[in-house]
Amino acid sequence: MGDIIDTGASSKLFTPLDIGNGKVHLKHRIIHAPLTRNRGTPLNLESTSEKPNRLWVPNELMVEYYSQRATDGGLIISEGLPPSLEGNGMPGVPGIFLPEQVEGWKKVVHAVHSKGGYMYAQLWHSGRANIPQLTGTPILAPSALPWDDPNETFAYPPPHSTMPVKIADYPPIEMTVDKIKSTISDYVNAAKNAIEAGFDGVEVHGGNGYLVEQFLSSNVNKRTDHYGGSEEKRCNFALELMEELAKAIGQENVAIRLTPFGLFNQARGEKRVETWSHLCRELKFRLPKLSYVSFVEPRYEQIFSEAEKQKFLGSWGLPTVDLSLFRSIFGDTPFFSAGGFNDVNSWGVLESGRYDGLLYGRYFISNPDLVERLRNGWPLQAYDRKTFYGPFEDNAVGYTDYPFYIKE
Repeated sequence: MGDIIDTGASSKLFTPLDIGNGKVHLKHRIIHAPLTRNRGTPLNLESTSEKPNRLWVPNELMVEYYSQRATDGGLIISEGLPPSLEGNGMPGVPGIFLPEQVEGWKKVVHAVHSKGGYMYAQLWHSGRANIPQLTGTPILAPSALPWDDPNETFAYPPPHSTMPVKIADYPPIEMTVDKIKSTISDYVNAAKNAIEAGFDGVEVHGGNGYLVEQFLSSNVNKRTDHYGGSEEKRCNFALELMEELAKAIGQENVAIRLTPFGLFNQARGEKRVETWSHLCRELKFRLPKLSYVSFVEPRYEQIFSEAEKQKFLGSWGLPTVDLSLFRSIFGDTPFFSAGGFNDVNSWGVLESGRYDGLLYGRYFISNPDLVERLRNGWPLQAYDRKTFYGPFEDNAVGYTDYPFYIKE
């Protein structure tokens, strides 16, 4: 007979964990993953096709959403917050580079803190995964490579248009060294703003094919300078960014999310083992007191045939493809993972030692009381993918209208 696995309140999910070098005292390990929901309010309410709105601010609906999901001793990681206008890759996403945005986030964070919860701000720069009509600025990337699918359209049409545009029609410009430095400065300013807004720390979005991962990926980073040309040099942008953030707000207040197995936004580089292993070793060496590290388990929805899947797995040169390599590198740094966890597959994961905390996304969308549902064994409410990403005429739909569980 197999070992009995603890579930519900008896699970390790409901044991305390200190992060931020003891500054943040989690009472459970069910973590709200960073989720883009596109529910911000336009800063320019007089938007026209000639002068379209390009900036968004947090609103009372967002205060309600995060407050619904806040718990005593629980951790929420915000949606990705652009550190600059040129880094904003979607409509309806409030950044954290304007005073109006900082004031809006103060209200959100206060609502989470009033429930006894903690909140980190995820800093997200879209890089080449963007179109200039959205930002009014050139699209930035490590290298000036167009999108490799000539027919793929951007997820959102330009402002005041219903016609989708092809991403490849708007290739990025290669970032100069000066631009790289100023972009890092944008992140630093955003991190300082996050602390001013009351966030307990910041998480750098280093995955999903956005700017940080674009530098890591050999297929989109063709530079031959300090920021490209080898596995080690492709890590320099991420390492310098993390070091500057640590100098600005303290490394114990800084975390990073990585997706070494990801294929999103055409991040399909080679020598992944060498690249991400070097990055993780250097992060652990240079910044041993990071608040935590966050990873995403391997998922293969974006590989369209078994042959492609096997080629991808073979490219790692490993007998199994999982996060154990990175877990071993980071040692005692709190290690979180997202992996499609639910009320069936969550149990026994932390007890195995694989991770220190689990990130929940889709089921936190549809279950504002997810923590109590998992604690008590209550059934989970199904989610509706159609309402994941706004904006909508009524932004509350699929956002703040999911019910709390009522015991019969």
